[in-house]
Amino acid sequence: MSKGFHNIDNIIMQSLGKLPETAILNVFVKHTSAALMINENADPDVRHDINSLLEKMAPESAPFYRHTMEGPDDMPAHFKSAVFGSSISIPVSNHRLNMGIWQSLFFCEFRNHGGSRKIVLSLYY
Repeated sequence: MSKGFHNIDNIIMQSLGKLPETAILNVFVKHTSAALMINENADPDVRHDINSLLEKMAPESAPFYRHTMEGPDDMPAHFKSAVFGSSISIPVSNHRLNMGIWQSLFFCEFRNHGGSRKIVLSLYY
């Protein structure tokens, strides 16, 4: 997957099928250089600005990084993943994900070329 914030609402819904009346959905990414976030889904400038802030906080090839064997984007990706987190829980109400009107779930790829990624979906009734 390419670097960036990818809206995965449709992928999640297609994977789950019909949702129960009520539940909690936990979404977990099985990687240490990618993450998940719920954020603004209407204005792409929000994602652009978040990325700009992250690049200032954790630039590639900083001279103080010790973990450099996997490339200049790897250590910043681990930091960003730690900041955002690897799982999110979303309530299910009335057979729907109970998120705000402007909210979507985003897969955050922090590597320049992240490759194949795995996400685990768990519904708790």
